[in-house]
Parts: sequence; C-alpha cells; structure tokens
Amino acid sequence: MHALQKCFLVTAVTCLIQNALGSEIINGKKAEEKSMQYMASVQNNTEHKCGGFLVSKDFVMTAAHCPIENPKSLSVVLGTHDLRKADKKMRYGVKMICRHPAFKNVTNGNDIMLLKLSKKVPLGDKKPVKLIELPIQKLNLKENKICSVAGWGPTEPGKHRSGYVNELQVLNVPIINKDKCQKLWGITLKNVICAGGYKAKSGICQGDSGGPLVCNGLAVGIVSFNKYRNCNYPDVPNVYTDISKYLQWINKVLATTKPS
Repeated sequence: MHALQKCFLVTAVTCLIQNALGSEIINGKKAEEKSMQYMASVQNNTEHKCGGFLVSKDFVMTAAHCPIENPKSLSVVLGTHDLRKADKKMRYGVKMICRHPAFKNVTNGNDIMLLKLSKKVPLGDKKPVKLIELPIQKLNLKENKICSVAGWGPTEPGKHRSGYVNELQVLNVPIINKDKCQKLWGITLKNVICAGGYKAKSGICQGDSGGPLVCNGLAVGIVSFNKYRNCNYPDVPNVYTDISKYLQWINKVLATTKPS
C-alpha cells in the first residue's frame, strides 16, 4: 500500500476525530530543562491534545488516535517544557497529516502518525529544539530494561478532560515481556511494546498520547493505551506502538513527501 495513501493535506476537508485512550503521566517528576528538547505538544486551537516528538526537520511523530477535531486549527509547539511559555516562534502549523493506512483502533495496533510541519525547524547546538533518533532495525528489548516516557497529561486519574499540566513530566518504566503482557490483557497485541503500569503506582493513563518511549537515547515506542480509568493500580501493562516495526512505512513517508 502506498505510503501516502493516508496522508491528508490540512487544507482538504478532512476529519480525523478519534476516541482518545491515550495516557497521562501518573506519579512522575518534572523533566529537567533542556533534557528532552525533541518533545512536542500537538494542539488544537492552542489547547494541548497529544504529545509527540521531532524525528526530522519538518516531521513530528505521534499516535494515530490523537483527537484532531479540526485539522485546520492544528499546530505543534516545540522548544519548551512549560506550555505557558509557548510563543509564536515555538508554534508550527501542520501541512499534512499522515496516519498509518492500517490504523482502525488502538487495540488492533498501527497507532502511529506523522505530522508534516508547515516549515522546517531550525536545528543546531544553540537552538532550543533537537531531533530524537529512531531505531534503524527491529528491536528486541530485554525484560525489566528501564526506559522513560514523558508528557503533559494530568498527574491524577480522572482529570484528563481539563487537567493537563503545564510542565513536562517524565517517568522511568520497566520493559514487560510481550507474552506476559498479552496474557494479562487477554487479547492479541500486534507490533507493540509493553512497559510499566502493571502492579505499580506510576505509569501512563487516560488524557495524553503520542509521547515517546525512550530507551538508550532512541525513541522506540509511542504512548498508545492502558486499561480505561485504571491508572493508580493498573492490573495490566501500559502499551506502546513499537516504532521499529514501522520503519519501512516511516522512511517512505519521509522520503516521498516533498520538502517544505
């Protein structure tokens, strides 16, 4: 299937409304300034909707289920951990929405989307924005390996409608064995990574999605879903899209969309 079959120009009449399952950071801590300069806030009418992360000079990666009510009012904020400090220079329009063509809902997988920005992001040692690298081949993460996840979602369960935080939160999470994860969920999980949440008082939950699961400095996963309204003491692991399973699609999108 052509890589751009599900890429939509924002100027087109397109509706990508999804039921956000997503995640917030529960019992994490405030991220250190300039520690995660690839982080992006995906917004509608300047209101935070999802996390994301910069993977090229003009593409942000996020979750396909991100609730985009009005693509024309979509923007991305880069270059700040505190959304209260976002200014016009930090805000980028979205020129094209590239959702994975096989995405239907989060439990069926393929929860990955690329947003082409309206202009290239200036990069450099003295710039406030950095890229994060992606895997170059399929990964086999070892159980209990500690990775990190970050986002601006609420810090308490049940507040995802209006409780987004202004300052980026970050949390360390252990990788959970895929077979064990599937057994606990009782469903088939395709092309995902399981990490954190299970038997813990910290993890991701409803309210924010699309942020990266970072291991060894690489963005290996995208925050996808957890069990609805079960955040403080989840009985199932948190689930992330496994980026390494989509490298061919990602590379085609990045290569075949014309430069800004």
